[in-house]
Amino acid sequence: MKIRVICVSRTLAAGGEEVARTLSQRMGFRYVDEEIVAKAAEKDKVDVQLVKDAEKRQSFIDRLLESLAVAPAPEVMAVSPGLMHPVAFSTGLELSGGATLRGTEHYRQLIREVVGETARQGNVVIVAHAAAMALAGEDGVLRVLVTASPEVRAKRLAEARKLSVEQAAAEIKDSDKSRRDYFKSFYEVREEEPTHYDIVVNTDMLSLDQAVEAVVSAARR
Repeated sequence: MKIRVICVSRTLAAGGEEVARTLSQRMGFRYVDEEIVAKAAEKDKVDVQLVKDAEKRQSFIDRLLESLAVAPAPEVMAVSPGLMHPVAFSTGLELSGGATLRGTEHYRQLIREVVGETARQGNVVIVAHAAAMALAGEDGVLRVLVTASPEVRAKRLAEARKLSVEQAAAEIKDSDKSRRDYFKSFYEVREEEPTHYDIVVNTDMLSLDQAVEAVVSAARR
């Protein structure tokens, strides 16, 4: 089976971006990351930041709706004249002139669609956006996870960003939690497993060059 798409998932400070960029050069494939979000925004004619917020973490709208859910009844009902009730943001109600306020799930679906469209073009390395989950079972797709232990990643992050090891460890922990939340909210995956990938590269021991060689070998087998 000819590999036409390589999905690279990575944990923070594991070296996944570097591996993916080198892979794209070695394979002669396009490198795609932020382009996924940009295309999703263009597709829906909205600001890129709106799609980024929907993808990466809870949007302001979601947080607002949650706060309304636990607020006293009079507070929930108190909407100033001329303002739309916040529930409209989550339900995608149509406004005057045909404009629509979309909920977070709408933008997440857009991202999934753009991942699929990008993969169909072929000869591409797609970084992040849970592309490995979106394209599971597709022919010609190699799903790669680049990871390392939290301790090693914290040391790398501390050196790269001039942080204390404690600060870096906290960022690593927060990033790993965000990954778990992402998989759960996008694909109802409660626990990321090695079997979600075709090859798992641990950069605790492997250099980036060795990691690239392992993936290239798998792609060209």
